[in-house]
Amino acid sequence: MGQKERQKNWLFSDTPRGAKASAAIYSIVETAKANGLDVFKYFELLLTVLPSMEFLTNPDIIEELLPWNEATQKNCKLP
Repeated sequence: MGQKERQKNWLFSDTPRGAKASAAIYSIVETAKANGLDVFKYFELLLTVLPSMEFLTNPDIIEELLPWNEATQKNCKLP
């Protein structure tokens, strides 16, 4: 996706909530890329594991899914 297409995508963030959601997703994408992860695999991991995690009662376990975590690196690292 080129720069022009990315700029057009931001046109859909026409509300503060939409802009905040877009910023959060973009932040996750860029952090995954900066840590050498396959972004698709990382999102797949997050969307598969997060719903069953008890992170609301035990927030420390969320660290298991951070992009620099050893297990996350093993599962999602780019070839």
